[in-house]
Amino acid sequence: MKNNTLKIAVLDMYDGTPNQGMRCIIDIINRFNQIVSFQIFDVRGKSELPEITEFDIYISTGGPGNPMIGDGDWDLKYYAFIDELTKWNKENTVKKHVLFICHSFQMACKHFGLAEITKRHDTSFGVMTVHKTKEGQTDPLFEGLADPFYAIDSRDYQVVQPKLSVFAKKGAKIISLEKIRDYVKYERAIMAVRFSDYFVGTQFHPEADPISFIANLRNKESKEKIKKMKGNTKFRNMLEDLVDDDKIYKTNETLIPNFLRFAINDLMVSKKILSN
Repeated sequence: MKNNTLKIAVLDMYDGTPNQGMRCIIDIINRFNQIVSFQIFDVRGKSELPEITEFDIYISTGGPGNPMIGDGDWDLKYYAFIDELTKWNKENTVKKHVLFICHSFQMACKHFGLAEITKRHDTSFGVMTVHKTKEGQTDPLFEGLADPFYAIDSRDYQVVQPKLSVFAKKGAKIISLEKIRDYVKYERAIMAVRFSDYFVGTQFHPEADPISFIANLRNKESKEKIKKMKGNTKFRNMLEDLVDDDKIYKTNETLIPNFLRFAINDLMVSKKILSN
């Protein structure tokens, strides 16, 4: 390993469940394998967390279950770890960059006291449009993506009722929202937050690719469940969206790579300044 290789810690929040999400994340990281290496930590299964001084970039994955409930061990360690990273960035020139995905995003919003986490009326699952806010229009995470753009959504819980005074105090920004649904009374969920210059999170799954989603459809039970949830017409439309190069493929090829490029560039500049 080269001395200038940056190290990524992947915080596995999948609870030991076999999943396509981790494959997708590793696939994206490997696109940068000339300059980064990575290690996976089983947070929920083994309460594993990295040594903060040994890693530069952190990707905290999605996962099943209620984001407001842990076992009193891994969840407390995880929150303490987020606090360590926050403290590090306040005190050090070379920053730690973190991307929170889905379950991790919900936990981060809860931990920072930014909004309420509630159970959805029904499961949100499939291809959906994500709409940028005014702040999201210029956020580097979304550079190269249309407005709205398309993403895979899979959640029983949602981040809603933002506490705007807390957002202002912490310098956090809502950078995307779910689509406007005129036919239902429910408020729009928050789909992405810029917690700070170095922490960002998404409610949706930016790592997902069509292969990972279609893999779920090979299970007849899962396929029928999705059909029942969406209806045959929406199910067929969803399949068309999956193979459209400007939709899920585009988000997969753009969002996490944007996060990694921004982090890598920032770290290389910061470390070079310190070495001079």
